Amino acid sequence: MALAGVAVAAPTGQVLVVEDIDTGERYVTQPVDDGSTVALEYTHSVEKTPVYDKYRVEGDALVNTRMEFESYGWGLPSRVNVTNVNGTFVYDPPGPITTLEALSVSPGRIANHTLVVEDQQYDLVAETNATDVRIHVEHRTLTDVFQ
Repeated sequence: MALAGVAVAAPTGQVLVVEDIDTGERYVTQPVDDGSTVALEYTHSVEKTPVYDKYRVEGDALVNTRMEFESYGWGLPSRVNVTNVNGTFVYDPPGPITTLEALSVSPGRIANHTLVVEDQQYDLVAETNATDVRIHVEHRTLTDVFQ
């Protein structure tokens, strides 16, 4: 009987979770693996230019691997080395500089935040009704899968 309890509690994989910051209500649960890419695409609220912020899943963390933006504005990196690629500023961190346990996002109707997990796109404004969310990776067990 004890062996069955251990099997049910054994990890089966990772999922990316988008949940309400205040209530914990889950809006998106998407399976991911180490190395999976996760990105946020949005329009900068002041500059009105596109921003692409890319992460890689590493265990329970999200590691920032790239950022693309067309103009400098609040919240965008201004003191890092960027490359200009056809008018787009590209920031490729030289190493795992920004590793996060979670991302806090306020999906906005003007910004039109989109979450991209590998090739799957989620309209965060529609999925969350523009509610503040926490995006993080967690491990699942068989118990989680069958609930």
